[in-house]
Amino acid sequence: MTNSIADVAKSDLLFIIGSNTTECHPLIGRLVRQGVKFKGTKLVVADPRTTELAKMAAVHLRHRPGTDVALVNAMMHVIIEENLHNKKFIQERTEGFEQLAETVKKYTPEMAEKITGVPKADIIKAARLFAGVAKASVLYGMGITQHTTGTDNVKTLANLLMLTGNLGREGTGLAPLRGQNNVQGACDMGALPNVLTGYQAVTDQEKRKAAEAVWGVNALPAKPGLTMGEMMSTKPEGGVKAMYIMGENPIITDPDMRHTRQSLTGLEFLVVQDIFPTETAVIADVILPAAAFAEKDGTFTNTERRIQRVRKAVEPPGEAKPDWEIITLLAEKMGRPFGYKNPEQVMEEIASLTPIYGGIHYDRLNEYGLQWPCTDKSHPGTPVLHQNKFIRGLGKFHAVEYKAPAESVSPGFPLILTTGRVLEHYHTGSMTRRSDVLNKLSPSGTVDIHPDDALKLGIVDGDIVAIASERGKIEAPVRITDETAPGLAFMAFHWSELPVNIVTNTASDPSAKIPEFKVSAVKAVLAVLDRASQDNAFFARLAENPAEALKEYDLTPDEKAAIASGDIRKIESWVGKLDERLKKWLIARLQQEKW
Repeated sequence: MTNSIADVAKSDLLFIIGSNTTECHPLIGRLVRQGVKFKGTKLVVADPRTTELAKMAAVHLRHRPGTDVALVNAMMHVIIEENLHNKKFIQERTEGFEQLAETVKKYTPEMAEKITGVPKADIIKAARLFAGVAKASVLYGMGITQHTTGTDNVKTLANLLMLTGNLGREGTGLAPLRGQNNVQGACDMGALPNVLTGYQAVTDQEKRKAAEAVWGVNALPAKPGLTMGEMMSTKPEGGVKAMYIMGENPIITDPDMRHTRQSLTGLEFLVVQDIFPTETAVIADVILPAAAFAEKDGTFTNTERRIQRVRKAVEPPGEAKPDWEIITLLAEKMGRPFGYKNPEQVMEEIASLTPIYGGIHYDRLNEYGLQWPCTDKSHPGTPVLHQNKFIRGLGKFHAVEYKAPAESVSPGFPLILTTGRVLEHYHTGSMTRRSDVLNKLSPSGTVDIHPDDALKLGIVDGDIVAIASERGKIEAPVRITDETAPGLAFMAFHWSELPVNIVTNTASDPSAKIPEFKVSAVKAVLAVLDRASQDNAFFARLAENPAEALKEYDLTPDEKAAIASGDIRKIESWVGKLDERLKKWLIARLQQEKW
């Protein structure tokens, strides 16, 4: 986040895009609700689904998944055309405005409506609202980044903020809402393939030399390593032969689950370090039991860049140990002792090597923590980034064109599936599904489908349907709801017994390498019909188009009339007695068809 969480309450307008904030980030969601209800904060929400905050919004931009760039470009088109942009900020603090203005000129609200499905009047209203307040901020989640155009999406949001001068002040800024409690800290510590700690590029020889001197090693790799997706894509015989996975459950979280499982089981050696026996841990050669958050000392860095102390409340069970200690012991066994005695020593080393953490020391974290950059012991931390200038000097506008998602609907796959979370559960459920209370509140998952699509498919609430893509198939109970848009299906990924990532797409952003979880082309078929279709060609044709399937048979007018009225004994004479649910489905579908 460029600003602090508290700044959410200081904004005049919040633009939330690609985030179901009240369910995925409920504490921040509470601030949003309070602002809208009690402080008059204006709210604009862009989401294909009708979430709780979408219902509270002054404008709900219900755009098609993967059309974020076209939507935001159209908002900027309106702002520039109506002379609502912040010329002073643009002139003094940015570059590249002319190229941006030229690019967005063609993204008229009319053009964007055709791409996004959002009425042009709503696009215009949202643009005027955003540009019409003194302090606006953008909150986004994985609905922005989990696309083949995720990097472009973020650049476009940065363009919108610079265009309106909404950076470098309280109550403004860009707020990527992190999906887990220490994702920010992990990235800060170099858990990315292209950087050392503090986002120092591995290609920077001076930075490598400094790290080599402290670590007592020679020749740290000078080129970036592999991302998670790239690791899973390599063949063991020519690439990755072993993996050490900490606190991650890729069998459930990664796209195309069958491919992920094949990649992991094909390794020569797999180590998993975790607090519970996850679906990934159970296939490992070695499991290292780790201590949970309340069982260890250390720090977490949260979504607002705040480094906070974590203090041990209870002893870890059995042989479980803190992560830093496990790695230290392992290094010792490998003949390279690190010499750490406690996590504070690790933090001292971090401060010595990481300029943005240079002033982070345990004796300074006893109260509310500090926000980086905090460069030395006298530095108070940085609640708001980019106050007087950007790190690169001038903020750069990136003229970004809309690109369609990797997959789109087709006659064979007429629905778009998007994935996400629900309030009661977290990530793969390895922790929350061990809670009786949370499991009672949300015991199982569903596939959410709009009533219009349910009618076309001949399915009712609670039916078990088969959801299939080019990568695989799963079965799930249906929840019919107008929270999803027509043509859109939604599933959460918490349930291992409903492994939605069997069907999701591995296509990824070319820069960030994040997979496109939010757009997968699928079809939905009543499960009992799908099973019958596996070994009966007639049922397979029925599933596609009942009326067309029956045209192959020489039916008398009386037989046609009987079938149309719901008497399907003739069909049963061909295929045998039908399952009761299948019989009801067939009658309902035939009554819809014109044949």
